Amino acid sequence: MPVETAAAERPVHGVREALSKVPPVTLVFWAVKILATTLGETGGDALSMTLGLGYAVSTLVFLAFFCVTLSAQVASRRYHPALYWAVVVATTTVGTTTSDYLDRTLGLGYVKSSIFLLGAVIAVLVVWRYSTGAIAVDHITTRENEVFYWVTILVSNTLGTALGDFVATTTGLGFEGGALVFAGLIALVAAAHFFTDAPAALLFWAAYVLTRPLGATLGDTLTKSHAEGGLALGRITSSLVIAAAMVLIVAVTSRRGPAPVGAHA
Repeated sequence: MPVETAAAERPVHGVREALSKVPPVTLVFWAVKILATTLGETGGDALSMTLGLGYAVSTLVFLAFFCVTLSAQVASRRYHPALYWAVVVATTTVGTTTSDYLDRTLGLGYVKSSIFLLGAVIAVLVVWRYSTGAIAVDHITTRENEVFYWVTILVSNTLGTALGDFVATTTGLGFEGGALVFAGLIALVAAAHFFTDAPAALLFWAAYVLTRPLGATLGDTLTKSHAEGGLALGRITSSLVIAAAMVLIVAVTSRRGPAPVGAHA
């Protein structure tokens, strides 16, 4: 959902966007985010299951990818669309394999891991709020805010994976049913954004968490076997198609220039 900002906070002659290292929060942002989270699910499963590397090794591989892309993102001085979304995809793949490792390898199960990860997200946001005085959403210009931003994204994507698996499997709703549940919850968050005075940053992170299980259930719908309620399209093929769609959308929208939006809490 787009995030509006007060008139006093709007940029003058585009200076504010030039300094920010993250994209504006628009409908396109959420569309690409959902694609990125779906890619994280299919890509993570492709490495751990299709290629047979297992959850622990796959987590280390994607964690290395995350560290490389994040280092480049932090070192950059401005927003680079390809670099930014590469880090987001990295967090979703790390989130997928980490969640699977917690749920299955360590045996925590979806409920315990979801509770643990929810507490971690809340803890990061609380520390962020008290450390900087505000939770930034689409105006990241300082190193401290950027670190908090990416840590929150990493933990929230891991939480979203666990929630998606819980709703789709433990509750018996299936992957399509789980996708509908999370789509409905995102619609409620969007309604709260447009029709209430709820803090914009709070709604942003609620939507960010919910788009992860939506992507996870959509990814499972695409790749799981027919017997498991999926379309059996293949993890590698699905990942390549989703990645191509992401590249196309980012490339087309990046040429239009950033939109003047922002939010803090």
